[in-house]
Amino acid sequence: MTSIRPSPRATDTGRHARPSGTGRTAAVLVLVALAALIPVFGPAPALRGTGEAEAPGTGGIALLRTVLFAALSVPLGELFVNRLARSLPGAPPGRPRSWAPYADAAAFAAALGLASVVATGNLVPSSVAEIDVGGMYASRDGKLALLEVNAFLVAGLCAVSGRPGTQVWPLAAVVVAEALRAHPTTEHSPLIGSGLTLVHLTCSSLWAGGLLYALRTLRLWRGTGAGPALLGLYARVAAVLLAVITATGVCSSLRRMPADTILDQVTDTAYGRVLLAKVVLVAAVAALALWARVRLGRAADPLTACTPARAEVALLGLAVAVSGLLTALPVPIRW
Repeated sequence: MTSIRPSPRATDTGRHARPSGTGRTAAVLVLVALAALIPVFGPAPALRGTGEAEAPGTGGIALLRTVLFAALSVPLGELFVNRLARSLPGAPPGRPRSWAPYADAAAFAAALGLASVVATGNLVPSSVAEIDVGGMYASRDGKLALLEVNAFLVAGLCAVSGRPGTQVWPLAAVVVAEALRAHPTTEHSPLIGSGLTLVHLTCSSLWAGGLLYALRTLRLWRGTGAGPALLGLYARVAAVLLAVITATGVCSSLRRMPADTILDQVTDTAYGRVLLAKVVLVAAVAALALWARVRLGRAADPLTACTPARAEVALLGLAVAVSGLLTALPVPIRW
């Protein structure tokens, strides 16, 4: 993420003390590579010593779901922050270039890959001939996978149309499909679990994608008073999102790991270990968010809050990767 705070020397000499573009690009590539390595190599260490078997292709499935979750947050975050910006009096009309078309294309490819796995009986296909597209209509998981593929395709078309706000509807369909997919009908009270996942995924996407787009907008608006105002407005909403994410996450975990077994399962099961890693990451993100909020309200230059906010975006990316891995691991308790 590029710096959005102007350097004092830039005003006097026209030179910039910011890191070079090459350095910033390298930092972004390192973070992306690290996020990709988490789901690819995560299943084996997490499963070691638990007695649980690794399903075929868990690394690839985790990576595809990580791409899907990350790409889902980008357009939702843009729609969210644009709505906040419209409520600010005197906000500049300029907006950063939308990344939604690229995110929707990446998510479409990831959803297509996940659908191919469903079409071969939840096995990684070795050839196109093994993919039974027609058979997907006969199963619940197949229909949900096809719904996600079609929804991302429609969202991409909406993103490049004259009314990009309409992509909220296909994106909402993806969130609903993911919530239903995560809780099969064989689970105890699947609708309750789906409802918790629906709220959790929606708030997580708005939080991560919204912060990314807010920082991009601040960079475009630097030198105006609307930038700190937008960040402050986002911070107030993000506090509510974090509270909801925490509550739904705790409830979902307790449904799969009852309170009297949770201490054992967070160390003895792969799901529990990765869940613990996600909790640590979210706690670190919350601490950075608090730091940014304090700087925003007390610092002489409110835009110094962008420093912890950029670190928050990086850790949120890692949290998304851990979430992708979590979906590919066996749940500790099967109802």
